[in-house]
Amino acid sequence: MVKKLASLLCGVCCLLLASCAASPEKVREKIDFNDGWRFLLGDEPQAEEVGFADTAWRALDLPHDWAIEGDFSQDNPSGTGGGALPGGIGWYRKTFVPDKADADKKFRIVFDGVYMNSEVFLNGVSLGHRPYGYITFSYDLTPHLKWGEKNVLAVRVDNSEQPNSRWYSGCGIYRNVWLVKTGAVHVAEWGTYATVSEVSDAQADLDIQTRVANESAMPAQVKVHSSLLDAEGLIVASGETDCFVEAGKETEVSQQLKVENPQRWDIDTPYLYTLLTEVVQEGKQVDRYETPVGIRSFSFDAEKGFILNGRPMKINGVCMHHDLGCLGAAVNVRAMERQLEILKEMGCNGIRCSHNPPAPELLDLCDRMGFIVMDEAFDMWRKKKTSHDYARYFDEWYERDLRDFILRDRNHPSIFIWSIGNEVLEQWSDAKADTLSLEKANLILNFGHSADMLAKEGEMSVNSLLAKRLAEFVKALDPTRPITTGCNEPNPANHLFKSGAMDIIGYNYHNANIPDVPKNFPNKPFIITESNSALATRGYYRMPSDKVTVCPDRWDKPYYDPTFACSAYDNCHVPWGNTHEETIKLIRDNAFISGQYVWTGFDYIGEPTPYGWPARSSYFGIVDLAGFPKDAYYLYQAEWSDKPVLHLFPHWNWTPGQDIDMWCYYNNADEVELFVNGKSQGVKAKTPDCLHAAWRVKFEPGSVKVVARKEGKIVGEKEIRTAGTPAQIRLTPDRSNLYADGRDLSFVTVEILDKDGNLCPNADNLIRFQVEGNAFIAGVDNGSPISMERFKDNKRKAFYGKCLVVLQNTGDAGGARLKAVSDGLRDAEVSITAE
Repeated sequence: MVKKLASLLCGVCCLLLASCAASPEKVREKIDFNDGWRFLLGDEPQAEEVGFADTAWRALDLPHDWAIEGDFSQDNPSGTGGGALPGGIGWYRKTFVPDKADADKKFRIVFDGVYMNSEVFLNGVSLGHRPYGYITFSYDLTPHLKWGEKNVLAVRVDNSEQPNSRWYSGCGIYRNVWLVKTGAVHVAEWGTYATVSEVSDAQADLDIQTRVANESAMPAQVKVHSSLLDAEGLIVASGETDCFVEAGKETEVSQQLKVENPQRWDIDTPYLYTLLTEVVQEGKQVDRYETPVGIRSFSFDAEKGFILNGRPMKINGVCMHHDLGCLGAAVNVRAMERQLEILKEMGCNGIRCSHNPPAPELLDLCDRMGFIVMDEAFDMWRKKKTSHDYARYFDEWYERDLRDFILRDRNHPSIFIWSIGNEVLEQWSDAKADTLSLEKANLILNFGHSADMLAKEGEMSVNSLLAKRLAEFVKALDPTRPITTGCNEPNPANHLFKSGAMDIIGYNYHNANIPDVPKNFPNKPFIITESNSALATRGYYRMPSDKVTVCPDRWDKPYYDPTFACSAYDNCHVPWGNTHEETIKLIRDNAFISGQYVWTGFDYIGEPTPYGWPARSSYFGIVDLAGFPKDAYYLYQAEWSDKPVLHLFPHWNWTPGQDIDMWCYYNNADEVELFVNGKSQGVKAKTPDCLHAAWRVKFEPGSVKVVARKEGKIVGEKEIRTAGTPAQIRLTPDRSNLYADGRDLSFVTVEILDKDGNLCPNADNLIRFQVEGNAFIAGVDNGSPISMERFKDNKRKAFYGKCLVVLQNTGDAGGARLKAVSDGLRDAEVSITAE
């Protein structure tokens, strides 16, 4: 206790000294640069020039996705795989005046993501071009700034060559933009790297590497002071190191801090520290930089699977694409947080960023909320999957993109696995490529190996060498996390496996091959990087429920059904996939499987497997595009969490005398009994081979009820009544109190009810919305994969009784009122407040 107190006092003294030395002005500013842009959809010569007239352009704030504002069309070149929404070329311009007082500062513009093929200009000068639409990049503005005068930042975005993605990408500057202002001597971009080398209940060793940049004309002698702050802001460890940095160069400083009685980062208690880095020159603080730190230990074991902080556990994860439903690809923190809250409530503890670097805000949320992240770099390498995808840029850009990806993300404690590729076509033999000895030699020499290594490495295929090159490149930047790839070829002859570079064997699907993994890959940990691809339309049921539909018959065959729907009983999946229950049982019964990432957590725009037009969004999600859980959600909640679950489905509106299959997902009970209008239909219980209870009963109007018992006592009941004619609307906001920041959202569920308040399960009434006050409609949706209604509108048809309207704060404090009206229904109103 005395030792800890002395350490705390020492840390406080060091911080006070640094604070006293600090200049009263801010030494580093990260300025939100999203507001006040002008936009033109179309190409315009000389739009980068300062004097170009843009007053007729649309005024808007970023992030912005122009595609989500468009109409669905079979003629859009993105195809249904890309969501059947428009692409094109767009221009953005922003005028700003930098203060003359900042003439000694360094200014850097940071784009978290622009889709795609962006070129950035300042005052008519091209700062650079970046093809990859998912990567964060930045440019130094300082040499081209005009102090105290008007400066024009212009960005050209070219997403005209399509298809270039297998899912909806969005278009434009769809992530945040930041203006970073520093002194000439500062922590370099993504310049801190904190790792834990040893951790116990008594102490953790925090290893810190800090890159200090000197962009002045003179050498600099500085002190690098590092302080670790706990969640309350108290210093728990600190250290200081002298550092000499030549003019125009960077120098790396290594430090180690001892953290006594560390709080562990875990999925249920995601405790975060903050590493405060201060650079002091001639007694004056010249930079101040913060880095999130999570102290945890983990490993992947070939026999025990995943181990976090000393205890084996399963990764119960989902794959997620980046779109936010009716909001499109435009980043919104609250929308991402809502998705994660819904998944966390289900029992989900893992997110796979499919199949590209995510928005940094998603990782911040995963840090705070306790998710095990598989962070993924690429969906393709050299071999293309669509006509105009990243493969054409790969050779020139992969090192730069991979470097920026790892450096940006490596401090996030939520990241446990790097994935360097998803179902890349380099898994398979390519006789032509394997004979390219010059190409192979170049790849080998890229490793920095000597000539005597050529013979050994020369035995590997070009594809294996490429996999090894990528893995070694990542390891050089972060040796603390294992590397995997999502592979849909389970054969050990897969070139990625043969490279020996995969720390974890990752399968996409292929459940039948998984029991042989320990034999085929001895001493290698294993995870299902992508599982199931089960299909479901919320609210639609196809009976008999014990008949499984596989559609399409084969991955490359077209499929047609006039309903354009998939059954929600967990009895429909693709030919390469499985039902949800099957994979849950497989993982449960095999300790060596570290876990799974289900395809997918939410439905997403694009890739409407198994259908083509007019389907334009996916059927894979456990949750639909609007954020409404499908029935399988409650299966996972029952198996992945301790929350009490008693979910009975489907609805109770059918034809009299019709045979209806009633299913029940439950936990914390020994048995469940079904009643139809008070008459028992029998007692059922789950078994190790069947994770749901099921009854086949005759429909008769009235009610169906399930009763759950444990040790003979009733522990839960759920009743569904036959709904009458639609009579009224119910509005339920997920949040009634918002921040008056111009970005916060309230997701309002809209339900069609009968006069007694029962949900009308087949209602498709058109609902119109009116908003008054300090909010506007950011989007509307209903979860239908085939709706041709615009996402940006003030109306929406209900889909199986529900739809959604998203309200966004205007930036002003005060109230707002939403009114919903529909012909023949009683109106509904709801109020929200922003402050």
